[in-house]
Formats: sequence, structure tokens, C-alpha cells
Amino acid sequence: MTFKQFILLTILCVINYIPNSFAQKSSSNQQPNILFVLAEDISTDLECYGMEAVKTPILNNLATSGVLFTNAYGNNSICSPSRSNMMTGVHQNSINAQHHRSNREIPLQAPFKPITSYLRDAGYTCILGSDLVRGYAKKIDVNFKHKAIGNWDGETEFGLFDKTDHISAEDQPFFSQVTLTVTHRGGHWNSIREQSKHKVNPADVVLPPYYADTPVIREDWAKYLDQMEYMDYEMGLLLADLERKGLKDNTIIIFIGDNGRCNVRGKGYLYEPGLHLPLIVNWPAGIKGGENDTRMVASVDVSATILDAAGIELPTYITAQSILKETNTPREYVYSARDLWDEILDQSRAVTTDNYRYIKNNMADVSYDAHQAYLEFYRPAVHIMRGLKDEGKLNELQLKFFAPNKENEELYDLKNDPFETTNLINDPNYTSVLTKMKGFYKDWNDNNTDFGLNPINWEDAPPPRAPELIEWLKQEKPEVIEQMKQGIEPGFVKLNKEFRANTKN
Repeated sequence: MTFKQFILLTILCVINYIPNSFAQKSSSNQQPNILFVLAEDISTDLECYGMEAVKTPILNNLATSGVLFTNAYGNNSICSPSRSNMMTGVHQNSINAQHHRSNREIPLQAPFKPITSYLRDAGYTCILGSDLVRGYAKKIDVNFKHKAIGNWDGETEFGLFDKTDHISAEDQPFFSQVTLTVTHRGGHWNSIREQSKHKVNPADVVLPPYYADTPVIREDWAKYLDQMEYMDYEMGLLLADLERKGLKDNTIIIFIGDNGRCNVRGKGYLYEPGLHLPLIVNWPAGIKGGENDTRMVASVDVSATILDAAGIELPTYITAQSILKETNTPREYVYSARDLWDEILDQSRAVTTDNYRYIKNNMADVSYDAHQAYLEFYRPAVHIMRGLKDEGKLNELQLKFFAPNKENEELYDLKNDPFETTNLINDPNYTSVLTKMKGFYKDWNDNNTDFGLNPINWEDAPPPRAPELIEWLKQEKPEVIEQMKQGIEPGFVKLNKEFRANTKN
């Protein structure tokens, strides 16, 4: 696609998706179609959230004509636990789905069910993915026994969806779940940037203070924003498809990130860039748009919102609440967790309010920079900053990520310290705040089960590929390890294929 074609498509999508009835809620009883879009590994790094240097016109328009949520937070900062809570309406730690890509052979315990089971019972066609976008749009990635297509009874049948890829008028009412994978780290990041006719200028990006400011890190950040712009273009393709098929007006669009950005302090961590998610809801026939919503929202809440929009009574067991109902008592806090991620077992918990974040690190001896093998391939900034640390060129804030231990407890004032630079846990001026935040922590644990506090059954956690690959590279291709130290992403997929071929694994 040429740059001119990209711009033309963007303009057409923006014009065509201006809703024609947002003055008041519709009184129609017609079941709405639902397009649920998960963008991988992003925080609030869109133009409509104020991110510098990036252009996201499609999502900007979707937000200004719909509702942009400013305080949406993930219940987990890693994809599969987060997707598990969104598919069930229950916090992942309460259904034993907290460990990344574990428990895939263990059925959900009764009475828990995937939301698609309720949608199907209500007459919905459940559609997975779209062939309009690149990558694995059919991603499910939940931590309980399931398969993509087929029936569901939770005992012998575990299918979540009815069909893949194509939406048609005959499918109405439909629930379509699409994953935009371009923002997930991978070898395609380089090619997307190379093909772009309007690359983000590294000189224009604004780095958080916990990053070292180097050309490689600026280039990596710009490359990330290039993926955001491509993802915005793909969102335009999905909306244009609805318009072309005459399905736009009665379709509710829910756009959210599955977890935070894939970089320092982001994905896998309980800081702001790991938990703060973009969330936009647009429904021309059903909700009044045009204003930002400041309510506290958890990632799990999208499940209740989907069921509510479909007119389905919410199961009594869910911990989610619909964000369509302004009469709901607003959340005071969002409870988040970090547990197993590949070969690194951790156990951290966070309570986030609209002003503060409290973090409890139960395994403080696990460093933030735990040298997780898979991340070694996809974190240029970490490699560069390790080298600067050895040279004594990082400041105190930047060094915190590389400390051998985490602090046992952390408290941050998000309004006055949005980058979470100063831990207030021992500040006497925040004693009452700390007491309140610990009260929220106790409230959640008194009223919910946390399977993450139990010893892990490693047999239910398939061993990751990357640690073996790292050891092989150290022996057979040390030059690749040196490239990684310079911030060069060597191509995980290609190297892993070569490793498997040479070791016959």
C-alpha cells in the first residue's frame, strides 16, 4: 500500500465512521452486534491519550465520537492471564488462570464459563479473527482447557467460537473478537518501519525518565510507535468492513489493549506502563459519546460490558461490572497481579486507585531484570542500559530496574509522580494513604480466592523454548549474543528454527 492510499483510506474511514445518532441512548430492543478488538502489548500510547510523535486518526475519531476511558487498568500485565479474565468475567487469580500459558489441560471449575457460551445461548454467532489484518488475529491465549471452534459444555466440549474470519449480515447478531498483533514484539517491527512512508522521527519521541536517552533507545521507541500507526490503519480496515456491509450503526465497538507496552517497566510489571490500558467504546445506536470517562475500570470489566450490551443477565459469580451502566457503584480500586511468566516465577500484587498505587512484592528477591530468556531477544533498551550500568552512566531511577532485589512494598502518588519515581512507603505524610491502600488490598483478599499464592505445579507449565536457545547461542553463535548487547534484535523465530533443526528438538 502506498502512502497516498494509506492517507486516502484513513480519511475515508474517519468520514464514514462519524455516527449519526449520539444525542441520546437508543430505545431499540434490537440485539447489537459486538466487535471486540484487542491490541497486543500497548499502554495508553495513542494520540488521543496524548502520546507524543504518534498519529492514530482512526482511534482518535472512534474516541471523540464514542467514549474514551482514562482510568482503565489490567488485572494482570501479561497477555494470557489478562485474556483469561476478559473471557470469563472473573479475576484470573480466582480461576487458577494466573500463570502464563499454564493449566491449558485443566477445565474451568463450575460454575465458571466463557462469555461466548452465554452469547451463543442468546443467539449470537461468535466469530474469531479477521483476514483483513496481518498476523495471528485468531489469537485466544487463555489459561484453561479450550479449543477455538466447536461446542462448549465445559466437561467434554471446550469450543469457544462458531467460525473464523468473516462477518456477514446473516451472522447477526454477532460477537467478533479480533486481535491486532502488529504491536506485539517480533521480527515484523523492522519491516513495518522500513515500509512506512512516514516513519516516526526518533528525535520527536519523548522518553520516560526511567529510560536512558540514547539513539538506539529512541529508534526503538519510534519503531514501537510505527507499529501503533499501522495498528490504527488496521482498525480502519475493520471499521470500513462494517460500513461496507451496512453493519456499522448497530455494532458496538470495544477497543482495549490486552496488557501494557513491551518494554522497560511495561509488560510483565505492575507499574503504570504495564497496567494502564487504552479503552475506547463506540456504539452509535446505544450510548452517548463525546466525553472522556474517568471511572476506574478493570480489564475484566469488558466481559460484563459485552454481556450487558447483548441484554444478557450477568452471572452472579463474576467479579466484572458493566461500564455501560452509569448507575453501578464505581470501582474504588483495581487489583492486579503478576505471577509466572515463562521460566520466571514472581508474585507481586498491586492496588490502583485514581490517585495512588500500592505494590506488594512477595518475591522481592526476583529482580525486575530477571534475564528472562525470551525477553533477551526483544528488549533492546534493556541491553543498552545494562551496558550503561556497567559504565556507571545510569541515574538512581534508571538503576532501580537492574537492582538485584525489589522493594518489599511500594507506594506512588500517580497524580504528582506519574512516572512512579519516588517510593512513598516510608513517608510519614502518606501514612493515611498507605493505610487506605492496604485496606483495599485486604478487602480483595478477604473476598476472593488467590490461586497464585499456592505452590506452582510445574507439570502444568510447559517449559519455554527460549532458555535452551540462549544457551545454544552462547556456545554456537556468540556473535549473536554480542549483537543483542548492542541493542540489535537478532530474529527469534529464525534462530529458533535453526536451533531446532540442529538439535532435532
